[in-house]
Amino acid sequence: MIFAATIPFLNELVALFAVSVLIAYVCFRLKLVPIAGYLIAGVVIGPSALGLVKNKELVDVLAEVGVVLLLFVIGMELGLKKILRSGRAIFLGGGLQVASSILVVMLTLLAFGVSWKVGIYTGFLVALSSTAIVLGLLSERKETDTPTGRLSLSLLIFQDLAIVGMVLIVPVLGVEGGSLGEVLLVLGQALVLIAAVLFLARKVVPWILERVAMTRRPELFLLTIVAICFGTAAASNLAGISLALGAFLAGLVVSESQYSTQAISEILPLKTIFNAVFFVSVGMLLDVQFLSENLLLVLAAAGIVLLIKAFTTFGSVLYLGYSSRIAAAAGLGLAQIGEFSFVLERTGRDAGLTPAGLGEAGAQTFLAATVLLMLLTPFQMQLGTWVGARLSLVKFGSIRRKSHSPFRTEASPKLETEALKSHLEDHVIIVGYGPSGKRLVQVLQDRGIPFVVVEFDPVLIREMRKAGIPAIFGDATRAHVLEAAEIETAKLCAIVMNDPGVVPRLLQQARYLNPTLQIIVRTRSLESMGPLQKLGADIVVPEEVETSVRIFSHVLGAYMISPEEVDRQIQIIREQDYGIMRGSIQEAHLMVLQGLDEDGMHTRVVAVRAGAEATGKTLGELALRRLYGITVLAVRRAGKTIASPAGNFLVLEGDRLVLVGTADHFAESAHLFRPALNPAEPS
Repeated sequence: MIFAATIPFLNELVALFAVSVLIAYVCFRLKLVPIAGYLIAGVVIGPSALGLVKNKELVDVLAEVGVVLLLFVIGMELGLKKILRSGRAIFLGGGLQVASSILVVMLTLLAFGVSWKVGIYTGFLVALSSTAIVLGLLSERKETDTPTGRLSLSLLIFQDLAIVGMVLIVPVLGVEGGSLGEVLLVLGQALVLIAAVLFLARKVVPWILERVAMTRRPELFLLTIVAICFGTAAASNLAGISLALGAFLAGLVVSESQYSTQAISEILPLKTIFNAVFFVSVGMLLDVQFLSENLLLVLAAAGIVLLIKAFTTFGSVLYLGYSSRIAAAAGLGLAQIGEFSFVLERTGRDAGLTPAGLGEAGAQTFLAATVLLMLLTPFQMQLGTWVGARLSLVKFGSIRRKSHSPFRTEASPKLETEALKSHLEDHVIIVGYGPSGKRLVQVLQDRGIPFVVVEFDPVLIREMRKAGIPAIFGDATRAHVLEAAEIETAKLCAIVMNDPGVVPRLLQQARYLNPTLQIIVRTRSLESMGPLQKLGADIVVPEEVETSVRIFSHVLGAYMISPEEVDRQIQIIREQDYGIMRGSIQEAHLMVLQGLDEDGMHTRVVAVRAGAEATGKTLGELALRRLYGITVLAVRRAGKTIASPAGNFLVLEGDRLVLVGTADHFAESAHLFRPALNPAEPS
């Protein structure tokens, strides 16, 4: 007889994840954000619908873990440097938006006889927007680096910071709110904790992470990051401060380390899982019967919130000196209630507070209105762009420009056209900084071709940082690490590392993230050339065939350096027995190249691979020039070149298209050339 152990709550966990996957997939097909799917899944499996999950305590525990991980990642992504660098937009713009939202809500509720404490608490809930949804939609719309995108991020950063203070204040506003002395004690404890965290960020944690990174063991690195996250959260809890604050501060600690990119890539899978549980748990709170019986109330609440958020954000942005076009786009884009409001609602519930002081009816109205506004956010962002365009025609912003605000230290044209200084495009991603990587870096530096190095050896990272070489510490098989290297706008990736077990995964990941990328791979033997080419490598250079010369000649060829110039460099190297490449940096001036121009930077050869959307379509159907601003110069097929193909030319698997366009245009068209499935990241 076989005895099987029963795992408690297993059936409920299976139901939770299975339904979440199903509904999230349906939302993906409908072009809705995943969070909407998780919220709807929670409603479906909750007690007011199918009742598949009866043990609410289990879900609540998992949801708390999700909150900790969410705030930890937010802290890492924000970082102390980013907060200080964008201080004016964050603290002035974000402060005005949050303060005005709270004030409008409080005054409105005071007019209906609601206490000021409940008014402030409700204002807290309304003032926050959804970081996850807004940034996700901006990324999908390729608007992260636009003035509207950067401004929205600044306002969201302040909101994420404000949640820390709100979590501390809400218990004081509650039914059993403490005295002024108790409030000051809590704030004092928070300040002590923040000071301790800042000390750890500067002195202790970087030292610990460097020692762990030296082992080059990803599992040990992951365990260390998790220990820092939950250890800091637990310490804050012991000090009487919320877990949320501790997790956020832990993220700030790690963000000060040069290993933060790898840390985020390690923690993201855990964050994704537990965040899904968090939003499912929120959906489970929604009472379907209440929604059906009070639909008008929910719609009215959602409409009021939308108007308050849109107008307070609009006014705050105008005050900063931006145009009405950007103010309208940001106002409607942020006109929803955020995921942190759910955290705050839970805190308020424990303190005896409810939205608008309406008890369970207020809580249910808040939940239903929040879910509705989250679902409407994509449409609100489109509406914001349209409204902004109309307002710009009537020069609404001219009223603003006459303002004599003492805070206006920058002219609005500069605000609207400022670009990110660190943004890379048409660059080379070099994976590995061994001998071949160092030689390639010398050549690219000498010619002024932009590049970034990804390396997992902390000793080499330190060496590059001292030399001023742009470098990222991380496992290049992780999507987040490659995204930190801005792979979407890269022109070429040179994989020069020696690890046959890792290269195939890295190759698949890079090819999926940027199907227009040209990938050059170094390998030890001729036998591995075929398999690597099948995985997506454009050029495979075996070590037996003059590895260093071949790699940098292919890189320069991709930038349309003349063949004569490339041949001249190869001849110099061979004549001097590779002395230049083995020599000092001072000898690099001998490698000066001519011929790099804008055409060389913006021309790519893109392979059409199995499962790509472009396969079997004519160039006219793809409409590369009309939709993406990309010109087809030629098609390479079966060893023959077809110059200037017509619109009825049928694209087949195996074709190589010679295209001209900007890096952003190639990023927008990537879906046409992307394989059907994304390779799984390593565990």
